[in-house]
Amino acid sequence: MSNMSTKAAASMENIYTLDGKVPLLKSIPFGLQHVLAMFVANIAPIMIVTGACGLSTQETASLIQTAMIMAGIGTLVQLFTVWKLGAKLPIVMGISFTFVSVFCYVGPKWGYGAILGAVIVGGIMEGILGLFAKYWRKIIAPIVSACVVTAIGFSLLSVGANSFAGGVGAADFGSAQNWILGSITLVCCILFNIFAKGHLKQLSVLFGLVMGYIVALFMGKVDLSALQGISLVSLPQIMPYKPVFNLSAIVSVAMIFLVSATETIGDTSAMTSTVLGREATDKEISGSLACDGLISSLSACFGCMPITSFSQNVGLLAMTKVINRFTLATGAGILLLAGVFPAFGAVLATLPEAVLGGCTIMMFGNIVISGLQMIGSCGFSQRNITIAALSLSIGLGFTQVPDMFNIFPSMVRTIFAENCVAVVFLAAIIMNLVMPKEREV
Repeated sequence: MSNMSTKAAASMENIYTLDGKVPLLKSIPFGLQHVLAMFVANIAPIMIVTGACGLSTQETASLIQTAMIMAGIGTLVQLFTVWKLGAKLPIVMGISFTFVSVFCYVGPKWGYGAILGAVIVGGIMEGILGLFAKYWRKIIAPIVSACVVTAIGFSLLSVGANSFAGGVGAADFGSAQNWILGSITLVCCILFNIFAKGHLKQLSVLFGLVMGYIVALFMGKVDLSALQGISLVSLPQIMPYKPVFNLSAIVSVAMIFLVSATETIGDTSAMTSTVLGREATDKEISGSLACDGLISSLSACFGCMPITSFSQNVGLLAMTKVINRFTLATGAGILLLAGVFPAFGAVLATLPEAVLGGCTIMMFGNIVISGLQMIGSCGFSQRNITIAALSLSIGLGFTQVPDMFNIFPSMVRTIFAENCVAVVFLAAIIMNLVMPKEREV
């Protein structure tokens, strides 16, 4: 009996290693925690874009199912690799928010088919860039990646705050009920993290989400109407919409793919730096980008939007240090089940935004700290301080006043006006290239 318990304990310790074996049933809560952390953010871009494009409720529901399947497939590819696709790292994939603004411009103007055509081309472009990353990655120095990770963290703080208040556009945004739900969830996360023992401590986010959900049920904040009239099984369709290859749409979306690639580099660098204690290798960056791009193209072939690495899950990794690939694969399995069995996904979709916000506000703060730690690890030379200070002040400052971009063409405004990550990346890259190395002290 003693030997068996020792073996079980040793197995659970493997949740902190990339490749160790963990019992399946004990892995599921950790995988579910990752799914719940990104679930609403995974389906929200679909709902926003399909609404802007005038798609029906049935079409939107179908695309949400496809989005979950694509997120599951993308996560498995990142975890275990297919050919040169994937980083073999604990990276969770999902539908990207980065593209929402450009899709809301392209879709109403040229149709949803133009979005899909542009994603197919843009995804292939990013995939090819990823495969050849070792030839151009040198221009993205560690200080550049550190600035981008910090910018990602800061950009997500408003996302967490909006969720805490009930979600953008909610009729009861900022209501007392949402404040109570968000606060209870956050306090439950903190208390569980303080008092739980051993590996259970890393389930603080899941505990907070469950407790918040229970409270939301009693408060009448859980909408169960989505569970009515759901089919038992639903499979994605190949080419449900005819792709349209519009040059203007392709150019606009391709530019955003470069921004998305920047975020993926930042996410991958943040994960390896904060959890593995090292820099990401060329092979890992290459595989991560290639997966981002080519799986996005595959997603478009099934009528869905691009997928990318999820920063909120990087924050969860940084907080819990649970990096076991098999454990995260159970999360990917849950996403696939949610996509194939609509009722399963519909239940997860009933999670109130305020409950999610109570957890994510702490996770996103972890990304900010991770970025600052990365800046510190690069060294506080005068050169690094100047690059970090100026790129962050320009990126975070200018994008808080988007009207100052009105003198630029609409494409430039679409890419940069409210995207602090893109501006920080561009400023840091330029400064890293022009500032002489000999200024380091």
